[in-house]
Order: sequence, then structure tokens, then C-alpha cells
Amino acid sequence: MNTKIIVEGDKTMENAIKVAFATKDMEEINAHFGGAKEFVVYNVSKEGFELSEVIKTDSIAPEDDDKTDYRVRALKGVNIMYSESIGGTAAAKVIRAGIHPMKANESTRIEDVLKSLVQMINSNPPPWIKNIMHMQTEHDVRQDRWAEGE
Repeated sequence: MNTKIIVEGDKTMENAIKVAFATKDMEEINAHFGGAKEFVVYNVSKEGFELSEVIKTDSIAPEDDDKTDYRVRALKGVNIMYSESIGGTAAAKVIRAGIHPMKANESTRIEDVLKSLVQMINSNPPPWIKNIMHMQTEHDVRQDRWAEGE
């Protein structure tokens, strides 16, 4: 039996981060990374969030492939991935793929996380988020003395 990845939807939002959630019901972050049958992916920007796609993965990876590598490839292009839990080896592979793994408490609502991400983007996002979103960083006068060679 071959494992298939089904992608539904292809919306794009400008200057947005792609955030994936390991879920069993499309409403809460309630699945372990390695056991998630689907990941719901949203685009998140200053303006808000929108559903981008749903990545469905069967529980059995192809025989010649590692299950973790398979999931990491399925999440290509995602910037942040939330799950209920993730093992150390899997987390390392996710990070190497350029995805930031985030652990959520059990039964965390996806919508609540999305709203808090929008709020964070509109207030003071960390530099790595600014970089992903191609946001301009405000000029810091403390850097001037290095430019002048002091």
C-alpha cells in the first residue's frame, strides 16, 4: 500500500508566515508530530490569517522512506509547526528543514494561537519572524558607533 499526501487549497497571502498545526479535528492542536494524520496550514500576516491548505498523511510511510523524513518533506515551505509533542530526533530534522517546532499544551485551540500570532506580528515580532515576513527593522542608533569604527 502506498502512502499518499493530499494537498487541498493553494491560497497565498503577501508577507505571511506559514504555520502548520498537527490536529485530529481541525480545531485543536491535539496530535503528536509523528502520529498526526493531518496538518492544517494557515498563512498569518499583519492583516490576519487564512487557511492555506490541509496536508493529509497516512499513518504508514513508504517502505523505503523514514516516516519522520516523509512528514518533514510534506511540510516543505512551512515556517512554524505546532504539535502536542515531538521527539528529539524528529525536532532536529524539522529544525534542519527550516521549520520552527512549537509545543502546545493539550487541547489548545488553533484559532487562539492564530489570533495571538497576528497580535505578536503587529506588536514586536522577534527578528526571525521579521526576516520571514521581509519586514523592515527599525534603525537602532546603537549600531551607528560600530559603523563609524569606534
